[in-house]
Amino acid sequence: MDNAPRIEDLIPHGEGMRLIDSIVAVDQRHAVTRATVKRNWPLLEGGGVSALVLIELAAQTAGVCFGWNEQLKPAAMRGQAKGWLVGVKAARFHADCLDMHACITISSENRLATDLYKEIVATACIGGALVGEVHLQVLQAERSPFSDVSAG
Repeated sequence: MDNAPRIEDLIPHGEGMRLIDSIVAVDQRHAVTRATVKRNWPLLEGGGVSALVLIELAAQTAGVCFGWNEQLKPAAMRGQAKGWLVGVKAARFHADCLDMHACITISSENRLATDLYKEIVATACIGGALVGEVHLQVLQAERSPFSDVSAG
């Protein structure tokens, strides 16, 4: 992706928990990312990682789209929400374990969006084969009414 935004500018995850490696595409409703299974990933078991990690990959990919939308806002309106509460509505895994060094392509789509609530459907593929489908519900906390109150 030419002029791709930096992942760290779009999602709040630090180096230790940021699992996605690159952004393939992003717009206001979709994001496509890639991630390579590494030894330092959570849920490591034997020669790979539990497919449960696909839930986090789906959430981070959706976060790329959210971060993109945040950057499209006028500067004065950015960062007004406090955080996200993410729930898993459904998840289906077509593999138990993801092999070490496997390259995963994750696609997310915002299917339903209101001001503070979103439903996201994400898929994960390795080499064109579907390995997981995740349906997330995201509630974004409103800005605290106390954040503009000065002390004293």
